[in-house]
Amino acid sequence: MRKQKKILPVKYFVGMISGYVDLFEKVKPILIQRFGEIEFESEIFPFKHTDYYEKEMGKDLKRKFISFKPLKKPDEIVDLKLYCIEIEKKFMEQGRRKINLDPGYVELSKVVLSTTKNYSHRIYLSKGIYAEVTLYYQNGDFREFHYTYPDYRTEEYKVFFRKIRDSLKKEV
Repeated sequence: MRKQKKILPVKYFVGMISGYVDLFEKVKPILIQRFGEIEFESEIFPFKHTDYYEKEMGKDLKRKFISFKPLKKPDEIVDLKLYCIEIEKKFMEQGRRKINLDPGYVELSKVVLSTTKNYSHRIYLSKGIYAEVTLYYQNGDFREFHYTYPDYRTEEYKVFFRKIRDSLKKEV
């Protein structure tokens, strides 16, 4: 019988999408309550790689990432995604989201995203939440899969995830 290996902790981040950039600042204290102290913040990027959210959230959407200092277990992703869904509901108007919050985590070998949507490359975790490995780390950099979202393929995003990975590497 094999001994189970120790599960290494990960660093969590939240990707935020909204047409109201002031909401990024408004949700930060709420996220800090559950995720812990912020470690890094990205710049605000135009969210232009898909129009998926336009019908619900409008045009001219922006994206921002924040990452958190505390190391956590990877299996916390389910409860953290459910927490973010509740935050989204608090800011809804007329049944429409004004902000989208997607938690994920960085470990040394990959970037994992959480979602409520099933697809062929996603694995069901529990409570209606799925996970996907969206980037993997090889030969000194993050690389994408054929299914990786177009915005996650950009160098700007990879720069942010490398910062998180570098911090994690120093701590584990």
